[in-house]
Formats: sequence, C-alpha cells, structure tokens
Amino acid sequence: MQTRYVDGVTIRPLRNGDAATVAALFERLGAESRRRRFGTAKPRLSDAELAQLARVDGTHHAIVAYLDGDRGPAGIARLVRDGDSAEVAFAVADEHQGRGIGRVLRDELEALARAAGIRELRAIVIGSNPRVVALMQAPQASWAGGELELVTPLV
Repeated sequence: MQTRYVDGVTIRPLRNGDAATVAALFERLGAESRRRRFGTAKPRLSDAELAQLARVDGTHHAIVAYLDGDRGPAGIARLVRDGDSAEVAFAVADEHQGRGIGRVLRDELEALARAAGIRELRAIVIGSNPRVVALMQAPQASWAGGELELVTPLV
C-alpha cells in the first residue's frame, strides 16, 4: 500500500517494528478508549505488547491515519490474517473520535483485505463499544464470554 490522502486524512502503512508510532497513539487514548480497545484497564503497554502491535509482515498489516497539522498519529487500524478471514482492530485518538477517521481506516483496511483475497473481517469487541459495532457494519454478530464477535463479509 502506498500513502494515500482520503477525505482530509493521510493514510500510510505502519512500518514493521515502528513501536514509536504505536506508543504515540496509545498515549493519545484515554482510560475509557484503552478499556474499549483492549477489553481491560490498560495504563501502559509492555515492551512485548508494543512489539506485537508494531509487527507488520505477510499476516499482520497495519495502517496509520494522520491529520494535517496534527502532532502525531490520529488512528491506527490492524488486520491479522487467518486463512481467508482476518481479525481487525481500530484505535482513534480521543480528540479525533467522531470525525470519520475510523470510517476512513475501515474503508482502507477493507480495500487491503479484498486485494489480498480475504473474504471476511472479524472484530472481537466488548459490548460497550458502540462505535466499533457501528463501524463494522456487520450483518453477523454473536456473543461469546462477554465479548461480541462481529463478522463482515467482503463479497
């Protein structure tokens, strides 16, 4: 994927091992955003978690959103491929939530997934994360162990 400019948002791929960008976005998430993204209170990321979230390879893909004039990443979307399916996750800096950045990230991630031959996207979210539920536009949803699995076919 090349760097793209979509609806006022610059989207670029995360470079493998770019833990600094992941950490910078994490610092822009408040306690509630961190809880919704990670499913638990998360005051900090360990070095191992940072390395995992910054991993980009043939199975792990991530894209980063930037806004003109902003001081750091506005959002990150990740995709982890498992055969013809992929699990996705999104995080948008608190100050930029509700401004369409998640939608732009979702659309770009879907395009990457389609190009890679992925047939469905899955997101595991806590039930109190209505923004991701709405973002995924998932026709299939099921509860398991207090989490909601959303499945979006890419046909």
